[in-house]
Amino acid sequence: MWDDAFPSFLIGLREGLEAGLIVSILVATLVRADARSRLPQVWTGVLAAVALAMSFGAVLTFTAASLSATAQEAFGGTLSVIAVAFVTAMVFWMRRSARSLSGEIKEKVTGALAMGAGMLVVTSFLAVGREGLETALFLWTTAQAAGESAGPLTGAGIGLVLAAGLCWGLYRRVLKINLTKFFTATGVVLIVIAAGVLGYGLRDLQEGGVLPGSTAYAVDLGGSVDAGAWYSTLVQGVFNLTPTMTWLQTAAYVVYLAVVMTLFVRGLRAGAAKPAAPRRTGPEPTASQPTASTVTTTSTTSTASTESSESSATPRSSQSSEPSATGQAEPQPAASDAVGEPDPVASARSDPAEAPDPIDPAQPEPAEPESRPERESEPARQPAAARRRPAWVIPVAVVVVPAVVAGLAVALGRPKPAGDQTVAVSETECGKGFAAPKPGRQTFQMHNTGSKTSEVYLIDPASNAVYGEIEGLAPGTTRALVATVAGGTYAWRCVPSTGRAVTSEPVSVSGGGSAKPVVPVSESDLAGPLKAYQQYVDQGLATLVTQTGTLSADIAGGDLDRARADWLTAHLTYSSLGAAYGTFADYAQRIDGRADGLAGGVQDQDFTGFHRIEYGLWHGQSADQLAAPAQQLADAVVDLRTAFPTQDFDPGDLPLRAHEILENTLQFELTGDTDEGSGTNLATADANLDGTRELLTLLRPLLTSRSPKLLPTVDADIARVQQHLDAAHQDARWTPVAQLDATARARLDGATGQLLEDLAPIPDLLEIRKAA
Repeated sequence: MWDDAFPSFLIGLREGLEAGLIVSILVATLVRADARSRLPQVWTGVLAAVALAMSFGAVLTFTAASLSATAQEAFGGTLSVIAVAFVTAMVFWMRRSARSLSGEIKEKVTGALAMGAGMLVVTSFLAVGREGLETALFLWTTAQAAGESAGPLTGAGIGLVLAAGLCWGLYRRVLKINLTKFFTATGVVLIVIAAGVLGYGLRDLQEGGVLPGSTAYAVDLGGSVDAGAWYSTLVQGVFNLTPTMTWLQTAAYVVYLAVVMTLFVRGLRAGAAKPAAPRRTGPEPTASQPTASTVTTTSTTSTASTESSESSATPRSSQSSEPSATGQAEPQPAASDAVGEPDPVASARSDPAEAPDPIDPAQPEPAEPESRPERESEPARQPAAARRRPAWVIPVAVVVVPAVVAGLAVALGRPKPAGDQTVAVSETECGKGFAAPKPGRQTFQMHNTGSKTSEVYLIDPASNAVYGEIEGLAPGTTRALVATVAGGTYAWRCVPSTGRAVTSEPVSVSGGGSAKPVVPVSESDLAGPLKAYQQYVDQGLATLVTQTGTLSADIAGGDLDRARADWLTAHLTYSSLGAAYGTFADYAQRIDGRADGLAGGVQDQDFTGFHRIEYGLWHGQSADQLAAPAQQLADAVVDLRTAFPTQDFDPGDLPLRAHEILENTLQFELTGDTDEGSGTNLATADANLDGTRELLTLLRPLLTSRSPKLLPTVDADIARVQQHLDAAHQDARWTPVAQLDATARARLDGATGQLLEDLAPIPDLLEIRKAA
């Protein structure tokens, strides 16, 4: 989670600091202008900007959720590219505008004061709104890239809280920050992060079918880099660099980083080469010279007026002049002269060469100009109706309006569900009331009007591929079936508990988009792999009979050293037959049972099999003590080999075991939970991996036709796990799990976890469906 939080933390800190500085300047300007009564208008504009940003984020989230998988890829990729454009523009804008930000905002506030309350709300809304929209867009993009929202939201929240604290400190002058250096450093980091987001966005556009080259890889390190390791996760979370990247991703990353970083650094050097502005030592322009340059210069002077401790030497004539609400220039006291409120931008400066001559904060209050009472009397000239309007109306409106607009956008932007379209199913007819739906994510209300429980499938009648299904729809009940519909042909297939399947008339849907149906698997499809695997298990059991007989003979002859070696050989043979565990029934407990749950633990008489002998061989028990358990094991294996041909082997178990074998490996072997002293858990894990590899070989034709990209990914995962296991097998000796160093163990666990994640779709892809 924390690796995904850093990019959002940085954008929250930077955008929050930008917005906070703007708000601080707005507030300080009003306070110095003795217009505290206008502060609620500033906060109303800020509240409106926050509401707009949150509503925009909601629209992005809920609109994307209603799209098909392919459309989501295209939508997310497009917004990722837009987010990169915004972040790039923001980085360059802040580099140019950091020093003049205070003067520009003060000039706008001065004009807004003269134009009324509405313009002040609009000024603060526009100043903060852009930062909010950029934050919402980039946060949504990073959440999409991360595949989860907890990390990005946490990072953004921490960044915003820290930014708020920094802005408060700057405003109260309890700390100083060199904003030029801050925005330069964060700008460099954001450019690197944006390069990764650009590559991720283009990859999404490729997977969404908008751009070509989705299978043309420039970088493919899947077989040599552990994608589950902490360092891989960190690099992917922060920089969006993955072990496999297409040529388009790689080219975009390199070109963007080279071009944008070069321009950014060149701009910094150009700015550093400019000579510093001379310090102003003469008197400021008087009120009789109210030019635009006077306003900007003097407001900036006022901003930094409290920076120097030598302010007592500055004459009163250095006070600036600003236009009043009536449009006439009037002298204004320095910040500390008027109300003692500091300027946040002045507090942020650390280079004294950038600050103009200070103003003495100890100077007495200047005389009020004649135009001041006129400005203060402005509220009295407002219509009586405006005064009677409740103060809460506008703040509530600026929150409610964006929320309502966002709700309407989400509601109108989503494809209308087919919930109004109730589809009747029964054992005699299927799909009554079904009309061609619109493309998009649809909900069908399936109502069983018959007298038998049925399974219902939305299919492609040409290939029998399944788009959605409901199992066990009881008579008289209604359940929702949700499916993504794109252009193509659709039909309903109803399979009652007894009787034959019924298929509705097909309907054609026009429109774009794409949906990914699952081609169903029948028992006959799995009959060939099942027969081949039964032969593999039968041969393994024949070998196991010989090996356990040899183990029993070793112990009977008192050769315990040889017995330890033969025990491992036999146990690994058994561990490679994992897909058949479900058919072994009671034999599994007799052959490979554990002491867990037994009243006497390892001393319990019901503790038998491989682990019982392992405990004795590695805990100093004599050959006489182990002879009976060894013979019991050999007899149990003979009995299993005799019974296996007649045991019921469910063909649906094969796809399940493809995932479950290694799931047990991760739970029991890689934790050392089953170790009774031999320290060979990793050898057992290696045998489990062999059994999984054998099973996937038999299922490969079915998987390749249904998900061509799955097995290459799984093969790379298996090779990675094998590499970690081989590293623990040196000189015919296996390293015990407990003796692995923390890094090696984390890499092995991570690689196995990634393999399990990639194996997870197999049971669903090869599930036996009656629609076949």
